[in-house]
Amino acid sequence: MLDSETARRITDAVDAAFDRQLEFTAELVRHPSLRAAEASAQDFMFAELESRGLAMDRWALDGEALATHVGYGPSTVAFEDLTNVVGTYTPAEETGRSLILNGHIDVVPTGPEETWERSPWDAEVKDGWMYGRGAGDMKAGLAANVFAFDAIRAAGLAPAATIHIQSVVEEECTGNGSLAALQRGYTADAVVIPEPEENMLVRANVGVIWFRVRVSGKPTHVREMASGFNAIDAAYTVMGALRELEAKWNADQGSHRYFEDIDHPINFNVGMISGGDWPSSVPSWCEFDVRVALYPGIPAADAWDEIQECLRTTGAGAEVSAERTGFFSEGYVLEEGSDSESVLASAHQDVFGSALQSFTTPGYLDGRVFTLYGGIPALVYGPVSEAIHGFDERVHIESVRKVTKTIALFIADWCGVTETA
Repeated sequence: MLDSETARRITDAVDAAFDRQLEFTAELVRHPSLRAAEASAQDFMFAELESRGLAMDRWALDGEALATHVGYGPSTVAFEDLTNVVGTYTPAEETGRSLILNGHIDVVPTGPEETWERSPWDAEVKDGWMYGRGAGDMKAGLAANVFAFDAIRAAGLAPAATIHIQSVVEEECTGNGSLAALQRGYTADAVVIPEPEENMLVRANVGVIWFRVRVSGKPTHVREMASGFNAIDAAYTVMGALRELEAKWNADQGSHRYFEDIDHPINFNVGMISGGDWPSSVPSWCEFDVRVALYPGIPAADAWDEIQECLRTTGAGAEVSAERTGFFSEGYVLEEGSDSESVLASAHQDVFGSALQSFTTPGYLDGRVFTLYGGIPALVYGPVSEAIHGFDERVHIESVRKVTKTIALFIADWCGVTETA
């Protein structure tokens, strides 16, 4: 346990650097790090971590190696455009417990930018919030990791264990970025991932599968429409069959720990649709992309088999096929009672003056990579945000400050510290 004077020095160091932390976060938001376009943001992260004297590693994801892993999600973009950045701190003498500080640099598309009240890339601060795509999900968390680490050294202390600060890609679509870091050999005794989680700890979350459904029809001129077969009309029948499967899975929520009281934990989202070639032709094809959730403990392969059986028996009267296009992940549970959770709870109590709460989320998190495949307790814990993946995404600034202090105290307690000044 940290003594109160050491803890105060660390939290004071967070306050002293907080204006710089906000500018760092804003600079990250100004890099539109959409999928396969993260290079400039990763350049920035690399330079910042290198300037702190960390041992640097940057590499392109290896699709062939990833494809051998059960947790791999098929990619629809070139792997050479996808690079991870890791900066590693190594103590003079290793006496504490090692740590990964993980965050993702990729962001989701903005939608029509004219629908935002301001540019999604301006990082405007207003009324205690920072706005912008990725401000909450999760560039404020990436910055919190860096500046929590900074605060230890600014307080005249040195962590007594190895720390890997990771900026990864592909969290929003496959999870392959964190998986690639694990395959590269980055492990630790715990991992902290400051996703926007309302100042709480994630206890459990769902797995996710992405896939594209193609429905084939018979084209004719619209004057002879009855002799054709409309693939777009048939696609709605297929969607209806998937909704029935969604209802079946939701009806089973009582069998899954931590999901018993969640409102509609399993969501099948039809996120994109296209079809047809001409307004005056009966469409011969329709494609739509789906994201489905699955409970922890359900292998993605088993869920996929059930989805495919559903598609084979839709009754749409059309040829229906599907291919996986991204996530193929199982959900996970952070079991209660770990040392790492206890240390985080103590740090949170010191900063917030209240007990650390945990909750279950029906969203995807990279924590599953570390917990399921690395045996590493994953502490997904981060600031209050609003409208992530929506218009006018924003993160609460004072929440970011307190979360950064909590992570800094966690680093000091978990890794141990020695005096440097």
